[in-house]
Amino acid sequence: MALPLPGSLTPSKVATFKECALAFRLSAIDRLPEAPSEAAFKGTVVHRALELLMWEEGPGRRDQEAAFSMLGRALDELLASREALQLGLSTSQLEDFAADARTLLTNYLALEDPNAVRVIGTELRLEAQVDGLRLRGIIDRLELDRHGQLVVTDYKTGRAPSAGQEQARLGGVNFYALLCQEVLGRRPARVQLFHLREPLAISSEPSDQSITSLRLQASAIWAAVKRACLREDFRPRPGPLCDWCGYHAYCPAQGGDLSLLAPADGAAVLQPDGAALLQLDGAAPPEANGAAGPGANGAAGPGVPEPTGADALEANGAAGLAAGSARVPGPALSLVEEPSGR
Repeated sequence: MALPLPGSLTPSKVATFKECALAFRLSAIDRLPEAPSEAAFKGTVVHRALELLMWEEGPGRRDQEAAFSMLGRALDELLASREALQLGLSTSQLEDFAADARTLLTNYLALEDPNAVRVIGTELRLEAQVDGLRLRGIIDRLELDRHGQLVVTDYKTGRAPSAGQEQARLGGVNFYALLCQEVLGRRPARVQLFHLREPLAISSEPSDQSITSLRLQASAIWAAVKRACLREDFRPRPGPLCDWCGYHAYCPAQGGDLSLLAPADGAAVLQPDGAALLQLDGAAPPEANGAAGPGANGAAGPGVPEPTGADALEANGAAGLAAGSARVPGPALSLVEEPSGR
């Protein structure tokens, strides 16, 4: 029996699929819960503080004092969340937490002058459908540069990648460039990652060629996921990242046992011509509306094992995607006016 197609994919899940198909399955299909972490919660708090800074304070008032004030508001909002309650931080731990969050905000201020940012959207949800493939994402910040061109900014509160991994880390942000082009009709002039820990800024300039490559990449990844679901074939790929994996109890390569899993209870079991959904954020996926085109890959021939994960991507190649409909949920987005603060 085929495994259910995952209801959503995020950039991190795409990276997981490339690195280890089994880890992808356990996370995206079996939906094994991840233990709350202080690092992830800190990222949520800092993102919220920066969102408030950009919208609550107008140009000329976005300084360190304002950033720390917004951090206090973000903490007040989020300390009652389930994630915070599960962490159960003590008073002294919370003080250290807040101090480190202030360090991250101070590092942000070293990367750019926030008063020069012409922000037009924060935590912006975009959605586009291309030939049955639904793309969704939440952009940390969308702005206009001094020439009136779009710029996508993504904040990261963890460690910056090595030089050899920079382009891979930009992959998720570049997907947002594709969404902007599909939804807003304009390709961003620049996408940038702000690593607040170092601090370090990494940027790239999307091109027609890079957008086409993203379309092909999305098609290839989805085809590989569909094939793996249809064949129930998500193989482990042992490597250095295994030391950081929390799924050893289920991984045969680590002496674990997959039979410990309860049956996956995600979306309906994938049909060969089922609708495709690629979601670039953590929001709940909408209902599929309409059938997709013919599946990019069918079942393998008898006696021929099919590759999965990164091997599948290499073997499958990529099918082109035709431009489809696109929409922005909620009110229309202005590409001219910047917020005046509220």
